[in-house]
This record gives sequence, C-alpha cells and structure tokens, in this order.
Amino acid sequence: MRAYRLIDADCHTLEPPHLWKTWLPAQFHDRAPVLVKDEDGGDAWNFGPGKPLMYIGLVATPGMRFEDIKWRGYSYADIRKGCFDGNARLEDMDQDGVDAEFLYPSQRTMYHFMGNPDRDFHRAGVQAYNDWLCGEFCAADPQRLFGLAQMPNLGVEEAIAEMKRCKAKGFRGVIVTAWPNGGDTLGPEDDHFFAAAEALEMPISIHIRIVRPSRKSTGALEGPAAIANMALAGMSLFPEVMCEIIMSGVHDRFPKLHFLGVETDVGWIPAALEQLDGFYWRNRTHTGVQIKKLPSEYFHDNWCCTFIHDRIGIKNRYDIGVANMAWSTDYPHHGNDWPYSRKVIGEMLDGVPARERYDILAGNMVRIYQLPQALEVPA
Repeated sequence: MRAYRLIDADCHTLEPPHLWKTWLPAQFHDRAPVLVKDEDGGDAWNFGPGKPLMYIGLVATPGMRFEDIKWRGYSYADIRKGCFDGNARLEDMDQDGVDAEFLYPSQRTMYHFMGNPDRDFHRAGVQAYNDWLCGEFCAADPQRLFGLAQMPNLGVEEAIAEMKRCKAKGFRGVIVTAWPNGGDTLGPEDDHFFAAAEALEMPISIHIRIVRPSRKSTGALEGPAAIANMALAGMSLFPEVMCEIIMSGVHDRFPKLHFLGVETDVGWIPAALEQLDGFYWRNRTHTGVQIKKLPSEYFHDNWCCTFIHDRIGIKNRYDIGVANMAWSTDYPHHGNDWPYSRKVIGEMLDGVPARERYDILAGNMVRIYQLPQALEVPA
C-alpha cells in the first residue's frame, strides 16, 4: 500500500507517436490519426482530409513560461516526455510532489473515433486507447497512475461490455463522453449501464460536457472568445449535464453510484445548487419531475467536482461540501503549474484545517476509488 497525500484528480495523456500503429488493428491504420508538421514546423495530428489539424502546443506545456504557450510550433522532441510516456510522467510527478494521478484522454482524439459512422472503427479506436493506457502508460506504476477507461457510445450493451473488459484489466472508473445510448439525452436504456457501473463499483467521470450528436461543433474559437471558452467551460457546459442526471432520478435508482465532474471548478456550485433547489420546488409538478430529495442533496451524496485554481471554491468549501471537491493540475495542459503545484496549493489552501486539506488533496479520491491507503489520516 502507498501513502497518498497528494493526488491529482484530473490530468491527461498526450498520445505518443507510435500509439495507433502499435495498438490499433492494422485494418484501421488507413484511417488512424497521422502525425504531420504544422504551419510553424511543429507536430500535429491529422485526422483526415478536410479536418483541422490537432495541434499539440496547449496540451503539452509543463514548465513553459506563459509567454511561450501557443498551439503551433512544438514537436514531440521539444515537449516534456512526461506528456506521453508513463515512466517519464512518474519522474515529473516526483519533481512536483504528486503521489498519484487519475488520467483522462485527449477528447479531440476520442471524437475522431466516436464521431465516425463506422462502428468497428469507433470500437477499435476506443479500445486501442484503453489498451495503451493500461498496458503501456499506467504499467509504469499501477499504484500511482490510474487510468479512466473511455466508454464508446455504440449503445448501452457495447458500453457495458467495454466497462467490464476494462474492469478486468484493472481500471477503477470510466469516462463518459456521450450518453451510452448514443443519443442526445439520457434514456431509460441508460439505466442498464448505470446499474452495471454501480454493481462493478466503477465511478463515472464526465469531463466538462456531454457530446450530443445533433449539436454541431462551431470549430475552434480564437481571440477573446477562445479565452472565455477556456475559462468558463466548466461552469457553462457542465451544469446542464449534472442537472440532467439528477433530475432524471438516476440517484434514486442507483444510490451508491458516484459521479465526478472533471475540470469544472467548484466556486460556482453553491449558487447553482440554491437555484436548482428553488426552481425544482416551484416547477416539479407541471414538469412531471419527481425525485425523492432536493437536487443539492444528491450533489452532496453522489458527486465530486475537480478544480485547478479556485480560491473562491476554497472559501466556499463548506457550502460546496469538503467531501465534494478534489484538487487537480490538468497536467500537461496549459492550466498546470508544474513543477510548482505544492507552492500553489500552499497559497490556495492557507489556513485550511489539516483534515479538510487532506480530503481535498487526496482523501476524497482515496474514498471514491477505494484506494488502499497506508497513511494515518489527520483527525
């Protein structure tokens, strides 16, 4: 058992150059992402004719000055190897003082496979990523590197099958990018997936939003709109998803199932819960929404949300719930503070009692994911 004092609740991988040739079956190689040069001589992933390049700059920034952060012009030879290599990641974690990480995929890459009408290609791409994450990246130290399995949206039974397959490989949770039923909204059939997740004790993570097939992407934003989108996505896109789950009665039917809102930040949550409770109470009859508790109660019983920099969240921690929030770095994306995470944490959590500090920095992840903990927990 390890002593977990500092757990990164949300960080990411950048797929290594060899991932698809090594882990994706050969019959799909002609449609796999291809590494090419961007307009400034850096590396980028090409998803096919007519599709925008996936630049790696902003998702590979550890150690960079803010003034050097940009989308284009960086290659795999320039960036830290910890972005895409498990052994190198452990070295970066040691330098940053991080005991363990929960790992999320590049959602841009997952969309390439999950948005393809070829079900076999969709399935193969998701499984290739999950197999690489478990069999290569996290294999460097499975007690410190915890991968979250990407779920396909090929129907509920396919999602359940992939969850069971990944559970057998040692995954401790899953990430849902789209509803398992494959549609725009939760449906009754999704209960089968939630029942399986509860039985398997697999917490479900949602990274900022749910992709809904009928909503077309507007493409990459630039200038002021880009900053607004990056800064406010968690509090603008995630509440809709959380409300849909809560108001649909999922928690009444599956009371032991944990959900995580990832990269959402937390300072906004008390105001949102107050409004949800009030509007549910006034509108429950004519909308036909009948749940056993107030929405805020379900949040406190079944949810945990992650934050990176959130002084307001720390000040509001009793209204949010100390048990409902977890620190993260977003490494290697451009919100990270590597290698100064401990300095940033010390400033942000100054004056927070030891037990609350422990729960926010490690304990909540230990509890939700049932990690063996060789540490005397602060009283």
